[in-house]
Amino acid sequence: MTDPNDDLLEAAREIQSAAHVPYSEYRVGAAIETESGDVFLGCNIENANFSNSLHAEEVAIAEAVKNGHRAFGRIAVSSGRRDGVTPCGMCRQTLAEFCEPNLEVICDEGEGEAPSVYTLGELLPDTISQETLE
Repeated sequence: MTDPNDDLLEAAREIQSAAHVPYSEYRVGAAIETESGDVFLGCNIENANFSNSLHAEEVAIAEAVKNGHRAFGRIAVSSGRRDGVTPCGMCRQTLAEFCEPNLEVICDEGEGEAPSVYTLGELLPDTISQETLE
């Protein structure tokens, strides 16, 4: 039986080849799936001024939002090292802006290994939201 997360993880792995990582050489790819089944991809894009670098998850969600999507079911994240990378705090907050706490976050542990799966709410409890700012 095929794991439904395999295709999303494979897409996250493949998009890593487009990453621009001259400084860290740490490639990351992300594939976010909308509730309607569309998939949008992102890879990290480094800048010599590291604070201007873009993370794979940010690029993927920006592409989806740019194309009119606002409902998401899951995201897969993979690094070239297949080390179980999870979205960083900044990416978790960006995801929380557009995704429900039950968003499935699939983290690549490598070939032959089951991915680690979390919910966004587990990774970022008590997030900053529009409600907390009011």
